[in-house]
Amino acid sequence: MSTEPIRSHKDGKSYQKAFCAAMKIFQLSKSFPKEEKYALTDQIRRYSRSVCANLAETWRKPRYQAAFNKHG
Repeated sequence: MSTEPIRSHKDGKSYQKAFCAAMKIFQLSKSFPKEEKYALTDQIRRYSRSVCANLAETWRKPRYQAAFNKHG
């Protein structure tokens, strides 16, 4: 198991797996029927990219103890 510190959201395993999945989804969606190009294909691609975007956004948020302990 690696002991390297996570310095960026891109170092996390969740981000790396989500990014890899998004790239695979993009490649697979190239073979979708042309009539789905602007409907289903676009939606699937946006959803797959949103996972990485949400992980990056969460990483950038300030980490305050009070945010985790609202009842304290």
